[in-house]
Amino acid sequence: MDDPLRHPLRHHGDVEVGDLLDLAVNVYAGPRPPWLDAALRASLSEVGAYPSSDRARAAVATLHGRPTDEVVVTAGAAEAFTLVARLRPWRKAVVVHPQFTEPHAALKQAGHQVCEVVLASPFTLDPAAVPDDADLVVVGNPTNPTGVLHPAAAIRALLRPGRTVVVDEAFMDCVPGEPESLVRDRHDGLVVLRSLTKHWSIPGIRAGYLTGDPATVAALAAGQVPWSVSTTAAAAVEACCTPEAAEESRRRAEEIADWRKQLEAGLDELGVRFLESTASFVLARVGNGVHARLRERGVAVRRADTFPGLDGSWVRIAVRPPETTERFLEELRALG
Repeated sequence: MDDPLRHPLRHHGDVEVGDLLDLAVNVYAGPRPPWLDAALRASLSEVGAYPSSDRARAAVATLHGRPTDEVVVTAGAAEAFTLVARLRPWRKAVVVHPQFTEPHAALKQAGHQVCEVVLASPFTLDPAAVPDDADLVVVGNPTNPTGVLHPAAAIRALLRPGRTVVVDEAFMDCVPGEPESLVRDRHDGLVVLRSLTKHWSIPGIRAGYLTGDPATVAALAAGQVPWSVSTTAAAAVEACCTPEAAEESRRRAEEIADWRKQLEAGLDELGVRFLESTASFVLARVGNGVHARLRERGVAVRRADTFPGLDGSWVRIAVRPPETTERFLEELRALG
């Protein structure tokens, strides 16, 4: 029997790294802020009691100007995808690809058939491409792995009675000012997911949250296993919702944008086709076999052929500080 965890939909960049130069994982390449480490350490004094995410939930609600009954704190975005998949017996669940494959995998694991809407390059969202009878639509914004930032209006156009629209905003904090975010929008059937893993360099702490209308949020929360959000994860969420965190998040977004410009300029100089990105990665069409050849030279980039709609000629390259980016470009240049 095939191992479901080895299915292409369950392939993620972390398995590609090993001892190679890491341009495969989209985690911010810098130290955590001292106030976040302090909050994580302080949370250890509370682990003798069962966890509660009440303070974290209130902090998220305050950050995004919503009542607490419109927020659920989750064990990362992965738990949120599972909660959505198990929410109801979806008649037609649509996943807009290419995008992060975990929501697709979660739907299949829950026994649903998935309707793939595969966008053509340059992978911009066309609401008309989504079947009218879809009762669930999942879309990333900005989308992993393309880096495309869809206009909020295009996503709002997907909303209609009887349909749930799930927007994965795991990389929205990479976008200075977050102009296309829907996390403050209050529409029936709109669910927005956020993750702290990437921007705050804490992949080992499963921390995230979702927002939505009260009825949908209550139903999603009812599907959580007891105490799914650890004390430390809840502390991370609370710490990342302060004004101090907002200022650091803005700084990181601007820094990532500067690093990304260097990567894109280098790719352009080498004549490599790529999509201009708004996130902490760039999707590039380096050619078939280049992924493996880079590995032979000690460099890990994320293979992209596991994303529906892409093939082996594409790779996703994580945005890194200048010295790492320059080393990567040198290795790519050496391949000819």
